[in-house]
Amino acid sequence: MANALFVNHLHEKGRLMATIIFIPGLNCDADLFADQIAMARKTHRVAIADTTRDDTITAMAGRLLDENPDDELILVGLSMGGYIALEAQAQAPERINRIALFDTNARADAPEAVENRQRLIALTEAGRFDEVCKTLWSKLVAQGRQQDTALRARVDAMAASIGPEAFIRQERAIMGRRDHRARLPEIRIPALVIVGDEDVLTPPALSQEMAEALPQATLGIIPDCGHLATMEHPEAVNRALAAWLAT
Repeated sequence: MANALFVNHLHEKGRLMATIIFIPGLNCDADLFADQIAMARKTHRVAIADTTRDDTITAMAGRLLDENPDDELILVGLSMGGYIALEAQAQAPERINRIALFDTNARADAPEAVENRQRLIALTEAGRFDEVCKTLWSKLVAQGRQQDTALRARVDAMAASIGPEAFIRQERAIMGRRDHRARLPEIRIPALVIVGDEDVLTPPALSQEMAEALPQATLGIIPDCGHLATMEHPEAVNRALAAWLAT
């Protein structure tokens, strides 16, 4: 479920470990991070952000902060989840220890992207959500994974769990997000930026742009990988995430 919560109560020298909040992307739920959650639960408390009930990125970020009142938060967001992570850091910078931005960017939506989202919303409102999901699939994964039926089944299951109404709210939120590029040099915390080299939705150049502006960024570009890096190449993402968390 999109608002599922997984918690590990771990202590290190008597201190409760920081909470990692995984923030799903558009039309995705916790399964987007299944492999990362399994790894992170061994060393951290883990939560999944609820991205289904609000229609602005600002409200989604506010909900994340309200529902996770700890002061040592590590944010891990993919695509839309990255937009929410950046907004949450802007709202409560003193509470965010680290930020991981996967297959995302710091820019506001371009006019052509807004037009495309409006078209997808119109199709969804017309009862053609299944058609929308089929259209999105070809843009989500690398060419070598287009015929991966197991992966596609997982992506379809996530879309079904989100449903058309929440999808519309998410698209409207994404369209209205703000540009965070000017703020990036002020985010002086460890940042992990990961992108697939075949990501057509948020191309590697956008991740490179963020990594160059973030003072403490680590950039990873995963070969033969599209927009869903955490599902397409979970081992590579886990290695990068584990190494980053350990520093």
